[in-house]
Amino acid sequence: MPTDATQPYDDQNIFAKILRDEIPSKRVYEDDFAVAFHDINPQAPTHILVIPRGAYVSWDDFSARASDAEIAGFVRAVGDVARAAGLVAPGYRLLANTGLDSHQDVPHLHVHILAGRPLGPLLMR
Repeated sequence: MPTDATQPYDDQNIFAKILRDEIPSKRVYEDDFAVAFHDINPQAPTHILVIPRGAYVSWDDFSARASDAEIAGFVRAVGDVARAAGLVAPGYRLLANTGLDSHQDVPHLHVHILAGRPLGPLLMR
Protein backbone atom coordinates (compact mmCIF):
# COMPACT_ATOMS: atom_id res chain seq x y z
CA MET A 1 0.00 0.00 0.00
CA PRO A 2 1.48 3.38 -0.90
CA THR A 3 2.36 5.68 1.95
CA ASP A 4 2.27 9.32 2.85
CA ALA A 5 5.42 10.57 4.54
CA THR A 6 3.40 11.95 7.45
CA GLN A 7 1.58 8.74 8.38
CA PRO A 8 2.44 6.86 11.59
CA TYR A 9 4.76 3.87 11.35
CA ASP A 10 2.99 0.53 10.72
CA ASP A 11 4.94 -2.24 12.46
CA GLN A 12 3.18 -4.85 10.30
CA ASN A 13 4.84 -3.70 7.05
CA ILE A 14 6.92 -6.28 5.20
CA PHE A 15 10.27 -4.71 6.12
CA ALA A 16 9.39 -4.61 9.82
CA LYS A 17 8.57 -8.32 9.53
CA ILE A 18 11.91 -8.96 7.77
CA LEU A 19 13.71 -7.14 10.61
CA ARG A 20 11.95 -9.43 13.11
CA ASP A 21 12.82 -12.52 11.00
CA GLU A 22 9.12 -13.26 10.48
CA ILE A 23 9.69 -13.23 6.71
CA PRO A 24 12.86 -14.68 5.17
CA SER A 25 15.23 -12.52 3.14
CA LYS A 26 18.53 -13.05 1.34
CA ARG A 27 20.60 -10.78 3.58
CA VAL A 28 23.91 -9.45 2.35
CA TYR A 29 24.69 -7.08 5.24
CA GLU A 30 23.60 -6.23 8.75
CA ASP A 31 24.89 -4.17 11.64
CA ASP A 32 23.43 -2.17 14.53
CA PHE A 33 21.88 0.40 12.19
CA ALA A 34 20.87 -1.34 8.96
CA VAL A 35 19.99 -4.54 7.15
CA ALA A 36 20.51 -5.11 3.42
CA PHE A 37 18.99 -7.85 1.29
CA HIS A 38 18.23 -8.71 -2.32
CA ASP A 39 14.95 -7.37 -3.70
CA ILE A 40 12.49 -10.18 -4.49
CA ASN A 41 11.40 -8.35 -7.67
CA PRO A 42 14.69 -6.98 -9.04
CA GLN A 43 14.53 -4.05 -11.46
CA ALA A 44 18.22 -4.42 -12.45
CA PRO A 45 20.73 -7.30 -12.44
CA THR A 46 21.82 -6.12 -8.99
CA HIS A 47 18.99 -4.79 -6.82
CA ILE A 48 19.68 -4.59 -3.10
CA LEU A 49 17.48 -2.89 -0.51
CA VAL A 50 19.02 -1.25 2.55
CA ILE A 51 16.70 -0.50 5.47
CA PRO A 52 17.35 1.10 8.85
CA ARG A 53 16.63 -0.99 11.93
CA GLY A 54 14.59 1.86 13.38
CA ALA A 55 10.88 2.46 12.73
CA TYR A 56 11.00 5.21 10.10
CA VAL A 57 8.36 5.63 7.38
CA SER A 58 10.46 7.56 4.87
CA TRP A 59 13.62 9.57 4.27
CA ASP A 60 11.74 12.63 5.53
CA ASP A 61 10.74 10.87 8.75
CA PHE A 62 14.26 9.44 9.22
CA SER A 63 16.06 12.74 8.63
CA ALA A 64 13.73 14.50 11.10
CA ARG A 65 13.65 11.92 13.93
CA ALA A 66 16.69 9.62 13.77
CA SER A 67 19.69 10.21 15.99
CA ASP A 68 22.96 11.42 14.50
CA ALA A 69 24.41 7.94 15.11
CA GLU A 70 21.52 6.26 13.27
CA ILE A 71 21.85 8.62 10.31
CA ALA A 72 25.61 8.18 10.05
CA GLY A 73 25.35 4.41 10.54
CA PHE A 74 22.67 4.02 7.88
CA VAL A 75 24.46 6.17 5.30
CA ARG A 76 27.69 4.29 5.94
CA ALA A 77 25.85 0.97 5.59
CA VAL A 78 24.59 1.95 2.13
CA GLY A 79 28.17 2.71 1.07
CA ASP A 80 29.51 -0.48 2.65
CA VAL A 81 26.93 -2.59 0.79
CA ALA A 82 27.74 -0.97 -2.57
CA ARG A 83 31.50 -1.42 -2.06
CA ALA A 84 31.13 -5.04 -0.89
CA ALA A 85 29.03 -5.83 -3.97
CA GLY A 86 31.77 -4.41 -6.22
CA LEU A 87 29.54 -1.67 -7.63
CA VAL A 88 31.72 1.43 -7.23
CA ALA A 89 33.83 1.12 -10.40
CA PRO A 90 31.03 0.24 -12.85
CA GLY A 91 28.60 2.58 -11.09
CA TYR A 92 25.26 2.26 -9.35
CA ARG A 93 22.09 4.21 -8.62
CA LEU A 94 20.58 4.96 -5.21
CA LEU A 95 16.85 5.51 -5.03
CA ALA A 96 14.67 6.29 -2.02
CA ASN A 97 11.00 7.01 -2.69
CA THR A 98 8.99 9.16 -0.28
CA GLY A 99 5.22 9.37 -0.38
CA LEU A 100 2.46 8.76 -2.90
CA ASP A 101 3.77 10.68 -5.89
CA SER A 102 7.05 8.77 -5.83
CA HIS A 103 5.29 5.38 -5.62
CA GLN A 104 6.64 4.38 -2.21
CA ASP A 105 5.09 0.94 -1.75
CA VAL A 106 6.37 -0.05 1.71
CA PRO A 107 5.99 2.42 4.60
CA HIS A 108 9.49 1.77 5.97
CA LEU A 109 12.46 3.81 4.74
CA HIS A 110 14.42 1.82 2.19
CA VAL A 111 17.17 2.68 -0.25
CA HIS A 112 17.37 0.76 -3.50
CA ILE A 113 20.87 0.05 -4.83
CA LEU A 114 20.51 -0.65 -8.55
CA ALA A 115 23.38 -1.75 -10.78
CA GLY A 116 24.67 -4.35 -13.20
CA ARG A 117 23.89 -2.64 -16.52
CA PRO A 118 23.56 0.87 -17.93
CA LEU A 119 20.43 2.18 -16.22
CA GLY A 120 19.44 4.91 -18.62
CA PRO A 121 17.73 8.17 -17.70
CA LEU A 122 16.41 8.57 -14.19
CA LEU A 123 12.85 9.56 -15.05
CA MET A 124 10.58 8.40 -17.81
CA ARG A 125 9.27 11.31 -19.92
